[in-house]
Amino acid sequence: MSHARLNNQLCFALYSAFNSVNGIYRKKLDPLGITYTQFIVLMALWEKDEVIISQLAKRTGLTKATMTPLLKRMEERGLIKRHLLSDNERQKVIKLTEAGWQLSHQSESVTKEAFGETGLTKTQANKLIELCKELVKNTQDDDQQIA
Repeated sequence: MSHARLNNQLCFALYSAFNSVNGIYRKKLDPLGITYTQFIVLMALWEKDEVIISQLAKRTGLTKATMTPLLKRMEERGLIKRHLLSDNERQKVIKLTEAGWQLSHQSESVTKEAFGETGLTKTQANKLIELCKELVKNTQDDDQQIA
């Protein structure tokens, strides 16, 4: 009788790789007092600040259910501010605080050091990034495509 082999599964390879990379980032981000998911949100905001939550969720690939408690913790930590849109009281805008912007100064060294610990070459990393983007594009609904 044939059965699925764990080490031959794409899902397990991606899961294991994510856990490895997440562990590398955790060591780098713990001293800054932020989680990997918070770092993702911060990176998105450093690229484009003052965005509505739904845009931020789409950009980061996080669900609204994940975003709400995450943003609340980030606001309590003083990294962001949330405020209602003046013309639409149902939507909240997320804006970085000075403390949120200050963390951007350490982001390059965090990502550079984390990349170094992967043992990948720049060419390998770029290929892997492109393959991951293609996988996401191929597996998401048209209305959920990452920007």
